[in-house]
Amino acid sequence: MGGSVAGRAQQVAGEGRWGEERRQRGAAGTLCGKPESWPRPRLGEGARFAEFGPLPRLPEASPREKALAEIGRRMFDDPALSRSGQIACASCHSPELGMADGLRTAFGHDRQRGRRNAQSLYAAAWMTPLFWDGRAATLEDQAIHPVLDGKEMAGTARLIEPRINRDETYRSAFEALNGHRRVTLQDAAAAIAAFERTLRPPRSRWSRVMERGVAVLTDQELEGLHLFRTKAGCAACHNGPLLSDGRFHNLGISFYGRAREDLGRYEVTQDPADVGRFRTPSLLGVSRSAPYMHNGLFLTLENVVALYNGGGGRDRAQQPGRAPAPRPDPLVSRLDLTREEQAALAAFLRTL
Repeated sequence: MGGSVAGRAQQVAGEGRWGEERRQRGAAGTLCGKPESWPRPRLGEGARFAEFGPLPRLPEASPREKALAEIGRRMFDDPALSRSGQIACASCHSPELGMADGLRTAFGHDRQRGRRNAQSLYAAAWMTPLFWDGRAATLEDQAIHPVLDGKEMAGTARLIEPRINRDETYRSAFEALNGHRRVTLQDAAAAIAAFERTLRPPRSRWSRVMERGVAVLTDQELEGLHLFRTKAGCAACHNGPLLSDGRFHNLGISFYGRAREDLGRYEVTQDPADVGRFRTPSLLGVSRSAPYMHNGLFLTLENVVALYNGGGGRDRAQQPGRAPAPRPDPLVSRLDLTREEQAALAAFLRTL
């Protein structure tokens, strides 16, 4: 009997290994070819899906646009655009930190802490609207907002324009471009926006997948990609070349009716349907831009996956909020992923 039990144990172990290999081969087999031939994504009510693909090529910049971007590159790094003369755009958007700042929420003028996590700028050229709440329609609007925001750079036109006009490099450059030597904040916004349009997400394993197929992925990453499209439902919101639908969703972490309340898109639109909604960020380069979520709530991708696995957060007000209660998002529901599946999903996210 002992021998038969041992034999059965070996058989079960062998079946487990074979089952794992079959599962991996199954994911690989269904993800062959181009994304449009992969299994259909799991989409919930109201989802708008665009197929995965490489980033579209932007129009070739004109000589004038290239010259403007070079000025913008310098202005992006110039703390003269802040009231204190100590804060630049680059203070919160560093290439070493995925064009973000590595903090839960950003520090600004007089060390004031903002409410929101600094978003990566790598995909800014393709995104609209901009900011977590979508308050900027263009990159020019986005570029000037931090300069004038009292908690960020705290500048004013009256303070900043004389400073940049004392810089002969700026005056000469704008004279060559625009025919006038007086530099305005609108000129600065145009230049910074032109520079931001030159930013591209870094090369990644995912960009290689888009070029050459899934063979570059490990078995675990491949399983994570399959889950991303199917059981986990991530592709309902994170789709298209940017891995973002550009829309606004409520994940239940707005702290409605509590001390850290942030009403999100509602603060721009005053539409009760927008309470607690934030724009879907691009996932390109996501492994480089922790912490995550609009408030920097999570330090790791595993934390983010766990939030979604549990069906998002819960809006439990401790006191009356400043707006109607947030509405649950129909695209956010409990996933019941196993630990192995959650690990595979996080591994895939690190390839982006």
